[in-house]
Amino acid sequence: MKFIVLAVVLLLSACDKPSVPKIAAPQREVLDNAKAVDQMMQKNTEEEKKKIEDAGN
Repeated sequence: MKFIVLAVVLLLSACDKPSVPKIAAPQREVLDNAKAVDQMMQKNTEEEKKKIEDAGN
């Protein structure tokens, strides 16, 4: 009888969703922001290079 109760308790506890905290979410947000800034900087650098090349000709 004890084993049946234990089995039922284990099965019921296994059905619950584990509550995993989103620890890395802030770091991902910061990384995404950094990637956006990097893309913007690369675009600005390319525009500046083009302006310099056009001014030199």
